[in-house]
Amino acid sequence: MYNGIINVYKEKGYTSFDVVARMRGICGQKKIGHTGTLDPDAEGVLPVCLGKATKVCDMLTDSDKVYRAVMQLGIETDTQDLTGTVLSACEVPVLTETEIRDVIRTFQGEIMQVPPMYSALKVNGKKLCDLARAGVTVERKARPVTIYEIRIERVELPEIELTVSCSKGTYIRTLCHDIGQKFGCGAAMKSLLRLQAAGFVLDGAHTLDEIQSYKAAGSLAEVITPVEQVFSVYPVLTAKPVFDMMLKNGNKMAPEQFAEYIVPQNGMLVRVRMSDGRFAAVYEYQETLGLYRPSKMFLED
Repeated sequence: MYNGIINVYKEKGYTSFDVVARMRGICGQKKIGHTGTLDPDAEGVLPVCLGKATKVCDMLTDSDKVYRAVMQLGIETDTQDLTGTVLSACEVPVLTETEIRDVIRTFQGEIMQVPPMYSALKVNGKKLCDLARAGVTVERKARPVTIYEIRIERVELPEIELTVSCSKGTYIRTLCHDIGQKFGCGAAMKSLLRLQAAGFVLDGAHTLDEIQSYKAAGSLAEVITPVEQVFSVYPVLTAKPVFDMMLKNGNKMAPEQFAEYIVPQNGMLVRVRMSDGRFAAVYEYQETLGLYRPSKMFLED
């Protein structure tokens, strides 16, 4: 079984589930998960977790992301992108670069965003998108998201191209819609490209056909990122040989049972390796116990 993460370039026309299904066929294993939904018409970075790496799917899904989006002014649709039914259309006003910059700048920082009806969010156990397709609209509460940076790349009205760095749960379609509302003419997203997610970038992404070719050539391992790399910001502790079995069993461990000594702080996360150097787990220090306890175990059999 393969264990690790592959940076997949999701092409247009695929759902995130389609990517997982195809990856299961390529890798010949069921234990595969993706790290955050991308709309079928969106493309770009979609990290896919294999084997034991599926344990970090939730962590990667919660990571910040970077997108390149093109929005079209003067139109509003029910899906907030150009695939939807047009709800209204109007002439785009004459806007100066300063006016455009000033409006878009107001969306930088923490903002409140109402999730779109056409989304995978659930209300009372039902997906909003399923309700929307049935003609049902339900009230959605605005929730906070953070736009760390929003940069204007191109202005060719009625189109504006943006690069957006944002927190998890941000809907770029909705951001385009809200910007259009502030311009007074409406807007819908024309295209979306994810440039970065969970530390994985576009330059290192591989299409499904490319990944299939690596598998056929017997070199799939070349494009698999070891799961330990996800935790590269955490310090490393290596178990002393006599305590390898304790680590393998997921027991709590004392600082003196490791070869290295790090001044522990409550809640501190560390990468833990077996005495032979194999990555085994992420542990968290609990000051009240004076011990490290397992947070996630990854040791391969």
